[in-house]
Amino acid sequence: MHEYIGFLLPIHMKINVIKKSLSFILPVLLLIVLSGCEKKYQRPDHYEVDLFKDERQQGTAYIMDREECFDGSELVITSSDVKLADSSKGRGKTFFLYKVKSGKTMKTIRDSSVDYPFMFLSHQRLKLENDSIYLYLKKLDGYRFIAADRNLKYEWLKAAPVYTVKKDN
Repeated sequence: MHEYIGFLLPIHMKINVIKKSLSFILPVLLLIVLSGCEKKYQRPDHYEVDLFKDERQQGTAYIMDREECFDGSELVITSSDVKLADSSKGRGKTFFLYKVKSGKTMKTIRDSSVDYPFMFLSHQRLKLENDSIYLYLKKLDGYRFIAADRNLKYEWLKAAPVYTVKKDN
């Protein structure tokens, strides 16, 4: 009998040894390579470049002061008789309808007189108080069907808060 050592093996025996070792090593190597790959395409924010990072101010809203509100509005009324009439909350784009029963006109551009009671639209819920407040209104843009149905002509000035008349004195 012949004893074969390593590199002295005949060719047909060398091939069998190589086939057996590859059948064990190849799947292990494949698993190592696949588990080591990181999928970076799943995290696009990692590569995102923010061009306006210095200009963004999150969590802060612009609030107009009294003079800006007065100058930016077309109709300013003081009234203590303002009530929430209706809202579209839960039915699409949210808006609120307020009814003004009486008031005193402080500034007007479009109309020389205002007929009471009238309604106006607001995109935000107003914090109404029992005191007399300023109503900063402008001409209604859009909402054609609601305006015809409810006879709306005005909407709340967008960045205007609710100011009471007592604080002004």
